[in-house]
Amino acid sequence: MPVDDPNVVKQLEAPVPWIGLYAAAASTICTLAMAADILRGFRSRKYWFPSKCFSLNATSLTLLAVAMKLPMDLTTEMYSATDRLAKVSSIAFMAITTANFLTSLGSMDDKSLLMNVVALGILVITIVGNVCIQIIQMRSFLNSRRALWEESLAMASMLLLLFMFISSALTIMSTKQQLKTMYHDRHKSAKNEGQLVDMRRATTKKLRVLIRKYWVMAETSSPQFVIARSVTSTVSGIVTLLVAIILVEAEIRIAIKEGIFDQTYSSYKKSTRGILLSQTVGVIVGAIAPISRWFVAINYKCRMNNENAFTVESYWTEKLVEWRQSSLSVEIRHLKSRKALHDLKGLIVKLSISVQHLIVLASKLVLVVSIWMTRSIKSSLNYITRSRRNQISDSGSEGSMANAQVDTRRYVIQLEGEVELPAETLRNIFKEMDEIIKKGKTRKPKNLLDLLSKSCNFNGVREFDSSDQVPQQIPYCWSLPVVTLTCIALAIPNVDKDKSECLLHSVTEGLRYMKLIDKLLDKKGQLAKVRAAADAVYVGVELKRKWLDKNLDDIASQGENAEEILQYLIQDSERRVLKFMKKDPRYWPRKVIAANSMYRVSKTILLNHQGGKSVKTDRELFEKLSIMIADILAACLTNLPRAIIKMCHRDAIEKREKGVRKAAMYLGETEEIIAVLQERDLPPVLTTNEAAYIDEWLAKYSQEVVSRPESTADHITINMETDYSCD
Repeated sequence: MPVDDPNVVKQLEAPVPWIGLYAAAASTICTLAMAADILRGFRSRKYWFPSKCFSLNATSLTLLAVAMKLPMDLTTEMYSATDRLAKVSSIAFMAITTANFLTSLGSMDDKSLLMNVVALGILVITIVGNVCIQIIQMRSFLNSRRALWEESLAMASMLLLLFMFISSALTIMSTKQQLKTMYHDRHKSAKNEGQLVDMRRATTKKLRVLIRKYWVMAETSSPQFVIARSVTSTVSGIVTLLVAIILVEAEIRIAIKEGIFDQTYSSYKKSTRGILLSQTVGVIVGAIAPISRWFVAINYKCRMNNENAFTVESYWTEKLVEWRQSSLSVEIRHLKSRKALHDLKGLIVKLSISVQHLIVLASKLVLVVSIWMTRSIKSSLNYITRSRRNQISDSGSEGSMANAQVDTRRYVIQLEGEVELPAETLRNIFKEMDEIIKKGKTRKPKNLLDLLSKSCNFNGVREFDSSDQVPQQIPYCWSLPVVTLTCIALAIPNVDKDKSECLLHSVTEGLRYMKLIDKLLDKKGQLAKVRAAADAVYVGVELKRKWLDKNLDDIASQGENAEEILQYLIQDSERRVLKFMKKDPRYWPRKVIAANSMYRVSKTILLNHQGGKSVKTDRELFEKLSIMIADILAACLTNLPRAIIKMCHRDAIEKREKGVRKAAMYLGETEEIIAVLQERDLPPVLTTNEAAYIDEWLAKYSQEVVSRPESTADHITINMETDYSCD
């Protein structure tokens, strides 16, 4: 079959327009991801725009590889104005995305950082190589090549951004350790200043102050924020602006001269227009974040000292110096070969250090020049807005915010040579925290608060399991007895369905905080399997209304009253546990752990039910179990302040911001619960560490000798007329 057969060529080129549509679609997805980051930045007042949706990873690199189809294509004839502009837009789009990737370096570990930077470098070098090969091969026709200068400048800008990208990557590998050290120093200071006699008694006001300190530490030591305020990042905004101007200038010039959307002569046909349009929009959208970082840097670095203006701090080259001084990772027995390779490595690293110095100094020079050129404009803007700022500063809220900044500024974490962050940046940081707490207040657990209103003490903790009557096998976590008691309560017959549903909703809200406390305060992780058992059981209860494989409605039909249901649950759970009695409880399956809890709790309730006089009907037992659940929830939630503070502190630098953000949300949700529990008298015999475990509560209660009048044996008053509504 002849290769120059027109029919064969036509069939081979038929799918090319579809490939062009793939490239346009990939460019659109990248643009939408960059736009999402911009919207998130505006909403949180982070005008340095952290990378969340559009970050450097395998997915984004694959999308970019598809979007870069045109500059990678060396064989397709593309001579029309639209075709040539589409190639320029692809190179400009690649340069813009490289600048947007910059802050995402801070969210990677060293291994991921190295692999992603190498992958991006390969992609950029491949694009540059292909474009250069095409220019060299077509050098005889360069005079008629449209947008040649714009294409060359965009390619040079892309290479420059790649060098700055690598420079920032080398910096973040060394600065993370410095940030970690400074963070731990501030953490010790915050811990000493906020040390409380009993963290369980911490007020919401004290919690807000502590969270504020951890918040400012986490935000200012965020590796993404550190990169965003570095000179390489700020100067990348200038390069990004130039790239956007180059593309817009080329499109305007050619549109005036020839028309952008003229008939395309390439095999991509009309898909070239889609690529040009999507990537032009992408360049405009993607330029917002880098340019904004540049403007922010100009705003607060205008007070830069002359001494630091042209000084290369040690962290810029610390990693390179470390590599130069380290031994070879490759084992070579021949001494001369090893020495030659070591010298070669030292020479390459020394050259890299010089290049790093050059990049940093050039970036600082460009920044100083841009600050000097925009100083007069900034002064005019400050004069115009000065009266408005004075009015805002006179308000009470502004004054309180200023006081908060004075108190927390010493917790700001900055690297050597960095200019002090402006007050406006700190205000935005605090406003974000206040908004998260305010958002948490709108999500407060109303059903849980209604259930807690039934509790007036912690007697339910001592009553759910009489260890002297029912032998213990494995320890409890906070959530397991609550889940077990809820199953029993839902299985009791002759109870209104609305009350059962209300209890289920309340426990669902409470378990969210119980599981958090169980996980955070279990230092050694000894209760992990017990927590998993409670979680597995409650999933079935909430979603399918089942305890293990038994439907709770079917269990309720096994007897005419609560006593018969308890007998059934005891027998069924005992049968499940007996098979594993000879095995070590540490190796019991989750279902057996849940069955053991059901046996102990059901046996205790039955013994109290048979011997008690205060509970006569099924409805009364249901109310008693509800109060018992409320007491256990209340006892557990006394640990909320300690858990919230523990949530703020994270050793992993990438998780600190997420942890303190979550702590602020939990504080907003539980402020009312913490305030209510502040009025309770906690058992004085329990230390703060002991109060984190329900077994410690049981052990302390079992040691007490309690003498109570028969009429108040359970310390529970049941009002059958009370109606607890459920939202």
